[in-house]
Amino acid sequence: MQKRHTFETTLTRRASLGYLLYLPKGYDANAAKQWPLMLFLHGAGERGSDVAKVAVHGPPKLVKQGREFPFILVSPQCPAGETWNSEVLLALLDDVIARHKVDTSRVYLTGLSMGGYGSWALAARHPERFAAVAPICGGGNTIDVLLGSRDPGRGPALKALPVWAFHGAKDTVVPLNESERMISTFKRMGNTGVKLTVYPEAQHDSWTETYNNQELYDWFLSHARK
Repeated sequence: MQKRHTFETTLTRRASLGYLLYLPKGYDANAAKQWPLMLFLHGAGERGSDVAKVAVHGPPKLVKQGREFPFILVSPQCPAGETWNSEVLLALLDDVIARHKVDTSRVYLTGLSMGGYGSWALAARHPERFAAVAPICGGGNTIDVLLGSRDPGRGPALKALPVWAFHGAKDTVVPLNESERMISTFKRMGNTGVKLTVYPEAQHDSWTETYNNQELYDWFLSHARK
């Protein structure tokens, strides 16, 4: 015999994330101006408590080398032994927005490897928060996308979200079909603004060429949430 039971509890979590923050040139010159923001998620190798490791790859590496960007750059560090948590990232994003002059219609998301997975997950669960997303050598849970597309709240935002994914054809760490599955799922549920760039000779490092390409940043900045 089976009897009905109900389990009920309250779960709380304390979260702490170190992060690098870049403010663009001219940020303090105009108190009224709001700026685009890019959230960058690093890969598994940069996890820990030394936030300087975050600048090993991607946009924070370019900033460290002297590159200037016309947007706020937020680069958090995932704690050792963990993966990216969407709710913690959103809480961080909300805190940064509350403290800085952010144009919330132009919030962008990108990440590499584990950060590519984190980008897909965050985009699938909270598409209404981002104007464009660029996951690199990542993958995700297609069921998040399919269920989200049927949700009255998330569905329209998912179908309208611009996505540009990147992957190396010879990647043996995260196979190319991880990106292909996600792109295919977005297309299947009606998103016509997704595309995938495949580097024929690249292995796992498909991020260096991607982040060195000005076209990526021009693409991001051409998008704003409506």
